[in-house]
Amino acid sequence: VQLQASGGGLVQAGGSLRLSCAASGRAFSAYTMGWFRQAPGKEREFVATISWSGSSTYYADFAKGRFTISRDNAKNTVYLQMNSLKPEDTAVYYCAARTGRLSDSRFDFGSWGQGTLVTVSQ
Repeated sequence: VQLQASGGGLVQAGGSLRLSCAASGRAFSAYTMGWFRQAPGKEREFVATISWSGSSTYYADFAKGRFTISRDNAKNTVYLQMNSLKPEDTAVYYCAARTGRLSDSRFDFGSWGQGTLVTVSQ
């Protein structure tokens, strides 16, 4: 599956952004999807993941209550709604796909998009 992330940009602290990840190739609905992020000088970290049906989700602690992952299998797209953004959320955000159960490990995801930059100013 090929993935294309979009929706990043510059936003003030407290603002919101919605990231999208469009998939092409093999059946999108067969994949568990995830969002990860990587800030400058830091390792790529888990943000959120969603099951193939959308019925199960799991979030990193920093994302709980502020971020929402969702998917539309008819549109082959997964979303990450980010609210109450903080400067420490500044990073390149990546979407990823895997077959199998939910996972918070980047090593379990075999397909990656190119990333979209989110910058949160003070």
